[in-house]
Amino acid sequence: MSTKIWLSSPHMGGNELKYIHEAFDSNWVAPLGPNVGGFENDLETFLKEEVYVAALSAGTAALHLALIASDVKRDDEVICQSMTFSASANPIAYLGAKPVFVDSEKDTWNMCPVQLRKAVENRIQNGVKPKAIIVVHLYGMPAKMDEILQVANEFGIPVIEDAAEALGSHYKGKMCGTMGQYGVLSFNGNKIIATSGGGALVTQSQKDKDFAVFLSTQARDEAPHYQHSHIGYNYRMSNISAGIGRGQMEVLNDRIRARREMSNFYRECFKDIPGVKVLQEPNSDYFSNHWLSAILIDPSLTNGIDRETLRLKFLEENIESRPLWKPMHMQPVFQDALYFGENVSENLFENGLCLPSCSNLTDEERERIKSVIVDCFVK
Repeated sequence: MSTKIWLSSPHMGGNELKYIHEAFDSNWVAPLGPNVGGFENDLETFLKEEVYVAALSAGTAALHLALIASDVKRDDEVICQSMTFSASANPIAYLGAKPVFVDSEKDTWNMCPVQLRKAVENRIQNGVKPKAIIVVHLYGMPAKMDEILQVANEFGIPVIEDAAEALGSHYKGKMCGTMGQYGVLSFNGNKIIATSGGGALVTQSQKDKDFAVFLSTQARDEAPHYQHSHIGYNYRMSNISAGIGRGQMEVLNDRIRARREMSNFYRECFKDIPGVKVLQEPNSDYFSNHWLSAILIDPSLTNGIDRETLRLKFLEENIESRPLWKPMHMQPVFQDALYFGENVSENLFENGLCLPSCSNLTDEERERIKSVIVDCFVK
């Protein structure tokens, strides 16, 4: 059998080992050290805006801390995009709060501003003002941030941007993760750059960053002994992981370029195939890193060929593809949660497929992918 083509595999640049060796040589192998500060500075420079970054053990940890900083407590409600990975919603449950899920819109597949307004107004009418809004930039595609922020600002609700998939994407010139009260980044092994595991919280002030770092290092008070006035967490990124991140930052722009080239590759593959739509920017206000290239298949226009037909064809050839995220309001664990929407996210899940998008795919591997597409739709 041919070697496996992965959906999204890590892609090292080469200089990561330099920073790791520096950490070992200086004996900085703890959740602090020069690489941690250096990685945070690299990210702050890349994001361009006046923001502050705290490097953490995971994007999920960053989202958890963002909710704490937004004063979310037990039995509070948090509005969350339904079309996303479970890590966007799980931290709500960590705090004993209640998620309120909102449908997607068809242009970007992200949170629908119309349904967001309906959700906020409904909850306020029922005597419960949501504590925060979690919007996700799905597969690297920026959400409709102007409309979402308009609703949030009108009702005084902080926005948390889950930009775990969207490092390098921007909307009207502003980097994803910098437009809300807080932003969340991820450097998990399948992301556009990887630190083995890891994430970051983006804040709008040094004070908010300091509070996040305080909580992420077990909330130790200023004292010669161990004293704690807050519940803390072991969420700080290690100096080793941060060293990998510093090496990855050196190639980030190349990785974005390669992922966008994969999106162009799929647009070319499907341009003459009726019923298949590649996710792309609605207009020039949007710039996606295209972390994952994704398509929608309309079986009524493809002679019955559907998402599963293509997925199984890829599987036969040892090529990984994956259905879009199953919406959170359809998940058994959140079956009792409120949901505001129609059926956009359900249709996306039923008809959508994520395609191999690695930045290190070879020409030969792209030809293998193209051959499956031709065999499925053309022959």
